[in-house]
Amino acid sequence: MEKLLELRRERSEAVEEARAILDGAQDGKLTDEQKQKYDDLVTRAKDLKEQEERYIALNDLVIKDGTIVPRDDLKDDPPKDEKRFETFGEQLRAVMVAEISQGKELDDRLTYRQLGMSEGVPGDGGYLVQKDFVAELLKNAYDTGILANRCRRYPIGANSNGIKLNVVDESSRATGSRMGGIQAFWTPEGTKKQASQPKFRQMEMSLQKLTGLLYATDELLADTTLMEALVGDAFADEFGFMLDDAIVRGTGAGQPAGVLSSNALVTVPAEGGQAANTVVYENLSNMWARLPARLRRNAAWYINQDVEPQLDRLAIAAGTAALEPRFITYGPDGVLRIKGAPVNAIEQAEPLGQVGDILLLNLNQYLLIEKGAMQAATSIHVRFIFDEQTFRFVYRVNGQPIWNRPLTPYRGGNQQSPFIALAART
Repeated sequence: MEKLLELRRERSEAVEEARAILDGAQDGKLTDEQKQKYDDLVTRAKDLKEQEERYIALNDLVIKDGTIVPRDDLKDDPPKDEKRFETFGEQLRAVMVAEISQGKELDDRLTYRQLGMSEGVPGDGGYLVQKDFVAELLKNAYDTGILANRCRRYPIGANSNGIKLNVVDESSRATGSRMGGIQAFWTPEGTKKQASQPKFRQMEMSLQKLTGLLYATDELLADTTLMEALVGDAFADEFGFMLDDAIVRGTGAGQPAGVLSSNALVTVPAEGGQAANTVVYENLSNMWARLPARLRRNAAWYINQDVEPQLDRLAIAAGTAALEPRFITYGPDGVLRIKGAPVNAIEQAEPLGQVGDILLLNLNQYLLIEKGAMQAATSIHVRFIFDEQTFRFVYRVNGQPIWNRPLTPYRGGNQQSPFIALAART
């Protein structure tokens, strides 16, 4: 809850500062500098509000009587005889004991589930991680990632291994093509009304497996607190990294489909004569122009860290002077923004000069599906001579862009998309 309170405090400060700018305007008019700062604050407040909403949803919270509380707090207290593990480390130790004893010392708090068709083979199944531990592991994974927590996420039910969605098949905003064919008409009095209907396409995804292995010494297993911290930190970081990497460059074969391989990706050409491994202000302006206006609010830039010096040196030639581009600013939160959208340096971006070193994305147009029951299994054999146990974790997830091609605008010829990249400059 501390993070949520911090987000709310920062949003309140941004709103108050924006109000102060309006109150301090002379004759109700803002200077260019005041207007820019006011716009930055408003954008910042909106971004913080969206972060609050994602945090509330991700942590299974609800708002009751103006107060944010865990959803479980609204339910009746669980039976006092309900048996639960106190810590994740305690459960991992119980899994290890159950495997070593071949089920003879099975803790009745453990739940076993088959993954495959081979009954009686522990490697084909796993012990379900206790629900509250699952929530914490997945929350940490999405918190450590930068991209995944901005995507649209759908949970998959217990009796399903995928999803089929009918989505509007829209490729043009021309009249008669919007929303796949929906059209309104100016109709004179007494004239028969005309009908239209949308066109749909089916989007289908099956769950894939993201897995991880952890080797734990017998000494480490004896310290359940340390074991819990190690698993929580190590797997949160790694799962978050792998999800983000798949969102950028996933092949779609046994893993999510990334935006760089999407047919909806719009690649903006470099400028004529542009030097290798450079970024010029025209690149950024042209990329922004290809993002649909209605999708700009939740968009963000994602760059390779080596791009940052290029942004710092950007200047617009103005006679013999050099002026900083007004659309590249630092907000009151210290975050670099281009056209008001935040800039995030990510490891998964391509090297400077290659396609993917700068991405402009609205990840609300990327769909992640997930099955929340993470599973843990263990083997005493893999590292037997080292006195180590091997733990395996399985998380079922998949994702792909909702758009399957760029969109032709109502007026103007350049195609648009929520997924924009800059062409290679090599």
